[in-house]
Amino acid sequence: MERGALNHGRKAMNFQTQVKRRHFLIGSAGTVAAAAVGGSAIAQDATDPLPDYVAWKDPNDFIVHSKQTLETKRAVQGTELITPSDELYIRNNLPAPSEEIVADRDAWEIEIDGVANPGSLTVGDLKKIGVETVVCVLQCSGNGRAFFDHEASGSQWSVGAAGNVVWTGVPVRAVIEAMGGADADSVFLTGTGGEEIPDGLPPETIQVERSVPKAAMDQAILAWEMNGEPLPLAHGGPLRLVIPGYYGVNNVKYIKRLAMTVEESPNKIQQTSYRVRSVGEKGDPSQPSMYEMVVKSWITGPLMDAATGKVQIHGVAMGGVSGLDKIEVSTDGGQNWAEAQFLGPDLGPYAWRPFVMITELSEGTHMLASRATNEAGDSQPETFPPNERGYGNNGWRAHAVDVTVS
Repeated sequence: MERGALNHGRKAMNFQTQVKRRHFLIGSAGTVAAAAVGGSAIAQDATDPLPDYVAWKDPNDFIVHSKQTLETKRAVQGTELITPSDELYIRNNLPAPSEEIVADRDAWEIEIDGVANPGSLTVGDLKKIGVETVVCVLQCSGNGRAFFDHEASGSQWSVGAAGNVVWTGVPVRAVIEAMGGADADSVFLTGTGGEEIPDGLPPETIQVERSVPKAAMDQAILAWEMNGEPLPLAHGGPLRLVIPGYYGVNNVKYIKRLAMTVEESPNKIQQTSYRVRSVGEKGDPSQPSMYEMVVKSWITGPLMDAATGKVQIHGVAMGGVSGLDKIEVSTDGGQNWAEAQFLGPDLGPYAWRPFVMITELSEGTHMLASRATNEAGDSQPETFPPNERGYGNNGWRAHAVDVTVS
């Protein structure tokens, strides 16, 4: 989200201190019981096979909210530096297109507009312009929605609508330069998805088309690979717009048009959806849009068997649009904090970093929480004020887990 926009949205909302947490009761026998506190229950784990377009993923790794929304389980995230493709969450605004579009990936065409020499390019053409690899967090705007008490509409994500992904493709700035440069009066970078529009529905009401500030062009890529392999259909293949540091909705799948524009897209997904507003208010173009991500972290373990004595507490942290400076962990609900250590290499300002802290846990219940601070000096707040659609929640208390050691 634009810098300062989220803060503006916060000030416009009533502050709400009651939050929901997942409680994990852990005994020496290794049994785990989980419950949602203060609101609707979290979606049940899948027992049936996954939908055909994601049948290659392991259903045991996911919480299924719908055919188009699959959440990675918290325990599965563990201390992974890179999220394997078969463990990455799914969030589609529309049903995925037919597998036919990835039969000949290099033949997929994208229209480039708002440049000196507009025209169409195939993925094969794009591969001759340039190539870059970037590691960045892919995260749904509503990740953390389940922790709000007002039961915001939409999938009740806890922490599993996020992953750390390696993307490879052509830099957007190189494409725009190859097409003669952007129109001088352009203000936005606008991407249009290639999903099929159901018959009888006006395209602007449902078509995925997002406009982001023109400056995003500097780090954006048109990606044809994910984690070193051809981009799966389920994740936007054969070609996807990836904007590091921006929430998932701006990373348009099956992209068929990229344009430098003067105005924002007129589509609903831009004008009224993904807007931060107070609970009860309708979406409006004047409200902050879900653009840049904010600093965030959460505990991913222990969620299994634990005994008294030394324990490894681990999790993942991200800086949003800035690199991470430090990560702290509390075992007593935020009364005291100790700095944890990051695991593995730093893969850049847009990537997440696993962390660990070894400490002693005595018999009883401990609230385990993490608090990240990025290089810009932004730290996770204790609580995050509610908003109508439950966007952007990064309050550390809501993401904490209660662990009972016996």
